[in-house]
Amino acid sequence: MSLEERVPASDGRGPVLYTTAHSQSWRERIAKENETAARLKGQLHKQATYKPRSRSPMKMPTPPTTFAAQARCMSSIPSCGLKERLAELIPVAQADVKAFRAAHGSDKIGEVTVDMAYGGMRGIKGLVTETSVLDSEEGIRYRGLDLFECKAQLPPVVGGTQMTPEGVFWLLLTGEVPTQEQTAALSAEWAARAEIPTHVTTMLNNFPTTLHPMAQLSAAVTACHSESKFQKGYAGGLSKADYWGATYEDSMDLIAKLPTIAATIYRNVHKDGVVAPIDASKDLSWNYANQLGFSGNDDFVELMRLYLAIHADHEGGNVSAHTCHLVGSALSDPYLSFSAALNGLAGPLHGLANQEVLIFIHGAVKEMGTETPTDQELIDYTWSLLNNRRVVPGYGHAVLRKPDPRFTCQQQFAEDYIKNDNYVNLVHQIFRLVPGVLTEHGKTKNPWPNVDAHSGVLLQHYGLTEMNYYTVLFGVSRAIGVLASLTWDRALGLALERPKSMSTEGLKKLVGAQ
Repeated sequence: MSLEERVPASDGRGPVLYTTAHSQSWRERIAKENETAARLKGQLHKQATYKPRSRSPMKMPTPPTTFAAQARCMSSIPSCGLKERLAELIPVAQADVKAFRAAHGSDKIGEVTVDMAYGGMRGIKGLVTETSVLDSEEGIRYRGLDLFECKAQLPPVVGGTQMTPEGVFWLLLTGEVPTQEQTAALSAEWAARAEIPTHVTTMLNNFPTTLHPMAQLSAAVTACHSESKFQKGYAGGLSKADYWGATYEDSMDLIAKLPTIAATIYRNVHKDGVVAPIDASKDLSWNYANQLGFSGNDDFVELMRLYLAIHADHEGGNVSAHTCHLVGSALSDPYLSFSAALNGLAGPLHGLANQEVLIFIHGAVKEMGTETPTDQELIDYTWSLLNNRRVVPGYGHAVLRKPDPRFTCQQQFAEDYIKNDNYVNLVHQIFRLVPGVLTEHGKTKNPWPNVDAHSGVLLQHYGLTEMNYYTVLFGVSRAIGVLASLTWDRALGLALERPKSMSTEGLKKLVGAQ
């Protein structure tokens, strides 16, 4: 079925594709919004320069306009239409949640065991995350679409082959599959918002090269708090109904700035410190690759598009997503919330796994004495690891019970783009043989690879070999998901997170332990 033949869902929820007519009405609506915003901007300028005789506060008249136009009235950046679409969808979702809670607010959704309390709250159903859900059999679903459906439906850039973070961000926020025109407009808006505050650039340039790239990224994002529209609005009495709009604005600004911040860190720590400017005609992934120094390799640009898209979101319970939600629930702005998420992502149990896998593979090659072992040599080596109580990094996942679709997406990319790389071939050989050994060993609940089992060798293949930088790439991607989710947190008015904690003694009394 062609794009023009698909009809969007009438209630505005769930993954849909726009019709040609819808796209036309979208263009007309945005043109009208921009015209209204420009008129309102001129009226506000006249009001700001008018000096009333009375010293009492002047009540400025509000011309008939939409909230979306009001939000853009002081900005010269053209809207891509995403915020306007959100403004249409949010009231529907708010009414739906209100009715659902009124009818089922006291219904039970699960039980909590003592082991759950001690075991990192795994399995407890206690968070609401609209953007994605992790299925143990199918992997992550972005607004109902699995990653293979996302690859098939989300539009690539003109001349490209891979889905893009622009398409993923639009999908996560709206539940709708955008057109190529809409993702191109989002690319242009991000490019227009990408400028970094001078004080942040100065701070990055003064960091010692020995400071870990993730620490630099977190500090730079925190320092961008000076630009927060949410913080300024809240201090000025922003109404709760407008929290989501200010959160969206900060999220758009932050995502737009991240490639330049992240590339500055890479160029300062590992290269000559020179960072290319943003090209407003290109998408976010191309600009990021160019600023890193890899724009001359079209295949690497395509890898960046895929990498940023598949690492974007993984429901709400992982450390980085939960941290962003938790800190944001205190009405900390997106800069502070995402900075906290980055600090969680930097932990070795969360975002460092891909470099640990690459270190393992290099170690395995050294111990086996070859980059091209026979099947039997690899099987024997795996058994030697397990018999010495060592693990195979990149295998096993807390939720998944099948190969991580993010691994499969990268494997497919490698098959299409990379030929005769011994390390890539070794990763595929491990995937073919090791799950059987782990299953026979009997101590691994999930013998299948996760996303980290593949990403390192792809980056290494294209020359991005500085492993301490890999988590920064992850961080740039994860902003797409957690900031989309944070925008919905504010739209739905989710409360300050405050679960009940208990002491061991209290738990013993509760369960009647002797």
